Amino acid sequence: MSLSTLTPTDPRPEPPERPGEDDCCRSGCDPCIFDLYQEEMDRYRAALAAWEAREAERQRAQ
Repeated sequence: MSLSTLTPTDPRPEPPERPGEDDCCRSGCDPCIFDLYQEEMDRYRAALAAWEAREAERQRAQ
């Protein structure tokens, strides 16, 4: 059996790194860096939910 068959190919998604308070310029940018972070978090939550569903299915199949 090769290592590739033993290595997971569907890793759990990682959350985006939250910007620091000092990363915002506080000039009213649109979009603000925190708006972009929230969009990334929305994508992360969706990816995590899909991954959890796949992982649950994989566990049931074993």
